[in-house]
Amino acid sequence: MHDFPRSDEAACGDCDLLVVGGGINGAGIARDAAGRGLRVVLCEQDDLAAHTSSASSKLIHGGLRYLERYEFGLVRKSLREREVLIEAAPHLIRPLRFVLPHAPHLRPVWMMRLGLWLYDHLARRRRLPASVLIDLAGDPVLQPRYTRGFAYSDGWCDDARLVVAAAKDAAEHGARVLTRSRCVQLQRERGAWSAGLETAGGRRVALRARAVVNATGPWVAAFLQQVARQPSRHALRLVRGSHIVVPRRPGQQTAYVLQGEDRRIVFALPYEGAFTLIGTTDVDVGDDSAAARISPTEIDYLCSLANRYFRVPVTAGDVVWSYAGVRPLLRDDEDDPAATTRDYLLDLDTAAAPLLSVYGGKITTFRRLAEEAVDTLCRALRHPAPAWTRTAPLPGGDIAGADFAHFLQQLIQRYAWLPPALRERYARAYGSRALRLLGDARRLQDLGEEMLPQLYAAEIDYLRREEWAQTAEDVLWRRSKLGLHLPHDAAVRLQAWLDT
Repeated sequence: MHDFPRSDEAACGDCDLLVVGGGINGAGIARDAAGRGLRVVLCEQDDLAAHTSSASSKLIHGGLRYLERYEFGLVRKSLREREVLIEAAPHLIRPLRFVLPHAPHLRPVWMMRLGLWLYDHLARRRRLPASVLIDLAGDPVLQPRYTRGFAYSDGWCDDARLVVAAAKDAAEHGARVLTRSRCVQLQRERGAWSAGLETAGGRRVALRARAVVNATGPWVAAFLQQVARQPSRHALRLVRGSHIVVPRRPGQQTAYVLQGEDRRIVFALPYEGAFTLIGTTDVDVGDDSAAARISPTEIDYLCSLANRYFRVPVTAGDVVWSYAGVRPLLRDDEDDPAATTRDYLLDLDTAAAPLLSVYGGKITTFRRLAEEAVDTLCRALRHPAPAWTRTAPLPGGDIAGADFAHFLQQLIQRYAWLPPALRERYARAYGSRALRLLGDARRLQDLGEEMLPQLYAAEIDYLRREEWAQTAEDVLWRRSKLGLHLPHDAAVRLQAWLDT
């Protein structure tokens, strides 16, 4: 474990800011704070993005359905951030066209036209085309009874890699990122926080911080009560969102938005080349923040809804993978969990030493949330420093003009010997950092042993050295999605290789 530098100011202790939680909000706050000159430690009890932040629908979007609940402010904020993030990480976030079939008994055409017009105009669009009314006759995926609908655009995102990119940027600005390190003790002492961390191996480390951020997601209230020994001042609604992955629907080229009889919507997204990703559900899980496992009822729900629209039926037997995450939503008066707001709240407790707790939020607004959080903390710590992330690329995103296609062509010219599928995966996953991974390699053999199909020793070494990967699951399911494409024993084989 690191020896933390001592400050000249006794009250400052080992660091200015301890961020607890390595999901998207924690990583984003650590990045922003480190870039403003604060000495930051980010600790995460598991791997980065090990929980909710890798269990999203993989979208950077404004939230079209939020317009029905008149959450215009949230939609505008999200649409603005959509543009910022596409510019910041064009390798991880890319435009995706959505088809919204019209089901007349659910929502009339005028309502859908109005909603999409607002979606187009609530914030400036620079990279995405406007929505249009389309003829669905002959659509290869949908049943023939759907004859017209709408098309609009949003962003697709590799959520887990976005978290890693934010944490990487934090580290490159001076933050210490400690994975598999759980904060087990926290108390105020002499105007600062005394914290105790425990590693996965059982080693304990003490540090002092001028301020603490509680970015533990579904565990925000439990962390306050069990570790900080104080009550939570706001109520959360824990809602499970589950997804299934099935073989790609024949002919699918775009994403589909499927409207349910319960007025919920479910996305069916082209995924990882050979698959379709279908989700999400909204299931209350009470106070069980560990209930991140899809139920048979949810699988049936997603299959049934897909079968109202698709020509080729989806069955539970088609599911090749599923995942679920518990979303920490701000509790409101809504009975339906799908109608609960996706906005966030930052709660600052300044008694003796600042403690900022993050309630709610979504991946699309993580940068804005982090900026507001660090603005608040800088005022509390009397550390004047301007916001900076709005125009800053994330690691790998410094691609000229955010033009991914041009970057890929450059990679083809420089590394013509790379197999096309591997070259595109490297470009998508690492952006300009693919050049670091490849280094001076001039042929495939220079990447070392091919431990698994498409997974070479050079990439594994890079992930361990640069991206905090330690286990086979880190590599196959969060730093990549190779687990979907490999034999069932791949994780066991890789873990044995990592352990040698």
